[in-house]
Amino acid sequence: MTQPLFLAALLGASLALTAPSALWAQATPAEKIEDVLSGHILPRVEALANAGTALAQTAEAHCAPEDPALRRAYGTAFDAWIAVSHLRFGPSETDQRAFALAFWPDPRGTGPRTLAGLLAEADPILQSAEDYAQVSIAARGFYALELLLYDPALMTAGTPEVHCQLVQTISADIAQNTGAMAEDWRGPYAAAFSEPSAEGIYRSETEILQEGFKALSTGLQFTSETRLGRPLGTFERPRPTRAEARRSGRSAQHVALSLQALADLADRLSRSDPALNADLAAHFERSLARLAALEDPVFAGVADPSGRFRVEALQYSIEEIRALVSGSLGPTLGVAAGFNALDGD
Repeated sequence: MTQPLFLAALLGASLALTAPSALWAQATPAEKIEDVLSGHILPRVEALANAGTALAQTAEAHCAPEDPALRRAYGTAFDAWIAVSHLRFGPSETDQRAFALAFWPDPRGTGPRTLAGLLAEADPILQSAEDYAQVSIAARGFYALELLLYDPALMTAGTPEVHCQLVQTISADIAQNTGAMAEDWRGPYAAAFSEPSAEGIYRSETEILQEGFKALSTGLQFTSETRLGRPLGTFERPRPTRAEARRSGRSAQHVALSLQALADLADRLSRSDPALNADLAAHFERSLARLAALEDPVFAGVADPSGRFRVEALQYSIEEIRALVSGSLGPTLGVAAGFNALDGD
């Protein structure tokens, strides 16, 4: 699917969010939590695990960088990751799985250098996903695989046999991490998330709702400040080559997928307040419409003043959602965002 058609389809999906019924006005915190768990988290985690397995299986038979089947499987799995990438707690943080799947930004270029060295040396560590977990985290996961499939220099680095082995090993590493995340969610973590206790991970329903609220707030922040902020740079010095996944042409697609997932989470958290729910939905629809109107898959337009203004308008619209989430949804849930990994030390 081409980028404009993809974004248009995603916008249509955003418009189809379920309108809250009158019953949701009386929903208990436990019912909200169960809805987030069963309707938002678990289906996305399962989809990611399935896509990770399919990617590893495809790579076993199709490991050439430009192979259409491999690139399709890669795109499907990467899409599934972006749809859960805001859930940076619990199983995604165990053993640094989130970073192992998606280490970006990589401002020092550690990933490309490490991959080039491994290919040049035909390092034996490439032969096992278990051993490969010892290499730099920047050379693992979806962004490393993007370099092997789309970067002109790394696509042809090393012998075809060694390159194939590295593609297969990184794909198997992705499958192991996504599968482990899903297994943890199916087991003890789902129970901990839905059943707070004095001895558990969460001691109250408020703490669980705060986790979901923080995931929403932080996801919006990352999309605004990093997915859009990095290519925007400054007016005097825009940085289009810093756009996320630009080699594979996925930069705008990632913003769209993230907004779609965050819109669903915001919808579920706000259904007990129909007016706020409708307001949030309208804001998300506005942001997705602005994104679709850009028709700029990799935000190359930031280098032009008029194109930059349109991307800034999109960024501002996402900041409006953040303000609404912080100022209205937080008090409605009785929670605050608190500290998150994007705040720094």
